[in-house]
Amino acid sequence: MFDIDKWQEIFATIKKNKMRTFLTGFSVAWGIFMLMILLGAGNGLSNGVSENFMRDAVNAMWLWSGRTSIPYKGMQENREIRFTNADYDILKDLEGIEHTSGRYYIGGNLFSYGNEYGEYSAITCHPDLKDVESIEIVEGRFVNQVDIDQTRKSVVLGKDIYDALFNGKEAIGEYVRVNNIPFKVVGICTEGGGTRHRNAYIPVTTGQKVFNGSNRLHNFALTINAETLEESQAIENRVRERLARKHKFDATDESAMGSYNKLEDVIQTMKLFQAIDIFIWIIGIGTLIAGVVGVSNIMLIVVKERTKEIGIRKAIGASPASVIGLILLEAVMITTIAGYIGLVLGTGLMEGLNFIVEKQFEASAATNGGNGETLFRNPTVDLGIALLATLLLVVAGAIAGYIPAKRAAKIKPIEALRDE
Repeated sequence: MFDIDKWQEIFATIKKNKMRTFLTGFSVAWGIFMLMILLGAGNGLSNGVSENFMRDAVNAMWLWSGRTSIPYKGMQENREIRFTNADYDILKDLEGIEHTSGRYYIGGNLFSYGNEYGEYSAITCHPDLKDVESIEIVEGRFVNQVDIDQTRKSVVLGKDIYDALFNGKEAIGEYVRVNNIPFKVVGICTEGGGTRHRNAYIPVTTGQKVFNGSNRLHNFALTINAETLEESQAIENRVRERLARKHKFDATDESAMGSYNKLEDVIQTMKLFQAIDIFIWIIGIGTLIAGVVGVSNIMLIVVKERTKEIGIRKAIGASPASVIGLILLEAVMITTIAGYIGLVLGTGLMEGLNFIVEKQFEASAATNGGNGETLFRNPTVDLGIALLATLLLVVAGAIAGYIPAKRAAKIKPIEALRDE
């Protein structure tokens, strides 16, 4: 392998056929270049979608009430199902439930402080909503159990509400009016990776009492203790059956109680991206194989052109192994060098694209309370994949040169030297 004469001969052959060698190498470089681009783009899309999923807890579940669409035990359809505080007590103690928050909606909310005012969403909740929806506290605190027990008029303002009403002034301990009712500001928050923070959070018991909600709850936000699709579906079925039994409706009636299980979406989406990754590898390797076939064909032509030379070599004592080694070495060198160029260009392009994406993400985050917005993130190829691609190049080069090398080794000196 380290025979100087052999390498000089290979370089002389390449120099003699520059265009042919360039086109051969280009097909290999293009194959590995496209593989890196496809893998990087697939990673970028997968990372962007995954990050958007992380804005709420991955294992979150939401439940809401509606009207029955199926008769049940002699009762007519179209009955209204109304959740209450008693349902919250059932859910928070149910096996498989980690965090639970009931919510009572308040409509037409006018917020004011001094001469500033605006319409924003007021969400009544329990303390666990912070974990379910990944709410981040910028200053102060979130709704706590004491607020719930004592029906305190406390409010946690979204960052956008704080900016509009207070213009950078101290807000903690101040009172804002919600529909002309004073609430004490106890915290400022951002909302689970979102780019808009226009929600305010108040204790659910306070909302029910102040805004005439009695013990009514409109929906529930939960997190569940599940890692697989089967586990999450089992917990969801358990929840449906328990609430269906209490409110007397068919557990399969989606109209009576709607639900959204986020873990199902996450798992199904990740399976989709796994399928996309496989598809990308098939396309990329197929492109690479096309380049390798090109190398093999060129090496067959080289063997045919050098038939007489190979015959002379064998006539003066060259072994079949040395002939095979010469052809294999040339094929491996062309594919490795060309492929490595494609690998460097592909990974370099994706690193450059990643730099642009990250700058855009930082710019978006700077104007949205620290939360950037993107569907494409970190479109790079990791070191392990790059090393695997390099190994593929060496193997591909050996495969490309094997058939021509075997043909060269079978050349008989007497036939090679025979005049045409």
